[in-house]
Amino acid sequence: MSPPARSGPEPAGPEQPGADPDGGRLVTLHINTERTWRGGERQTLLLARGLRDRGHIAEVVCPPGSPLGERARECGLTTHEMPLRGELNPRAISRIRRLYRERAVDIVQMHTSHAHTLGVLARFGRKRPRTVVARRVDYSIHRSGTPGFTRLKYGHGVDRYIAISRAIHDVLIDDGIPAERISVVHSGVVPHPAPGMSREAVRDALGIPVDAPVVGNVAHLADHKGQGHLIRAFPAVLAAHPTAHLVIVGEGEARPALEEEIRRLDLEARVHLAGFQTDIAACLGALDLFVMPSEQEGLCTSLLDALTAGLPVIGSEIGGIPEIIEPERTGLLAPVGDSPALAAAITRLLADRALAAALAEAGREKVARHFSADAMVEGSLRVYRALLADEERVR
Repeated sequence: MSPPARSGPEPAGPEQPGADPDGGRLVTLHINTERTWRGGERQTLLLARGLRDRGHIAEVVCPPGSPLGERARECGLTTHEMPLRGELNPRAISRIRRLYRERAVDIVQMHTSHAHTLGVLARFGRKRPRTVVARRVDYSIHRSGTPGFTRLKYGHGVDRYIAISRAIHDVLIDDGIPAERISVVHSGVVPHPAPGMSREAVRDALGIPVDAPVVGNVAHLADHKGQGHLIRAFPAVLAAHPTAHLVIVGEGEARPALEEEIRRLDLEARVHLAGFQTDIAACLGALDLFVMPSEQEGLCTSLLDALTAGLPVIGSEIGGIPEIIEPERTGLLAPVGDSPALAAAITRLLADRALAAALAEAGREKVARHFSADAMVEGSLRVYRALLADEERVR
């Protein structure tokens, strides 16, 4: 499938409040050290833009040439591009510290692990800005194997952690972070721009008949995303639905292993690795069913996107996924790494289109109520204002 033209900035949500209902303009800075475009970068952009649209100042610090910087500029956001390699980068720390002073920053939110270290060190010895760290992964903070550094990093300098799911909140509690320093604010999504290709055109580009049942996955190709489990489930799916196809959208380090698994199972004609695509709306529009077989998942905005697009979904019983998927109501769940269970769930929904449609509709409604970008921005603002109110009480 040839990559369609890059889509523009994501459209704003249905509401454009224009001013913060609590009054008082905040100056916020958002640090993200990633050089690729994944879920965390999308959330950084949606948050900064949502704050700007409510009358606040929201500026982005990111690496030169990053997709986040490009899209932030397209949205009219002020960006500060600087090399952000490593967690102990004196030049970056100095430049961020200067921004705190020159921009009179109230709140700095750090959106990646390296940003966490850089942002906290840049504030050393200062009372402002208040510091917020977004935690998007559901594994222990002690996984790094450097206990002394971990205790220092997570024990000092952070005023509040924003966990994007209840599951992450519980991991942080188990790791010793005090509950009063953790707030849960779910990630949010907006609908993707209108597709640049029709359902028929996408399928034709992949060599898939227009009437074939198509199962799909959109994610970075990595071991923890579990695409191998999905591929291993597919022979059983084909036994029940011989004309089915599987489309996996994304790129990553696991691609060679996935290609080998496809060859081993003789699935070259039925499993399609479509690579990185910018027109995600078109990709989702070509599917009948979306499956996320992750082994680790903080929440999973790909599932939220699929539900927003009206697709029935299946996910793993891991991390924050059960906060989106209520079994038999908004989707189906399967045990982590259980390919036979995945195959059974896929086979069931491909056979029972009425059930699939009912789950998809309930899921779409849940996302609209609880996982919108507006809800994420408002939740973040509540955290910011609570921090500043606490500061005033201390004074």
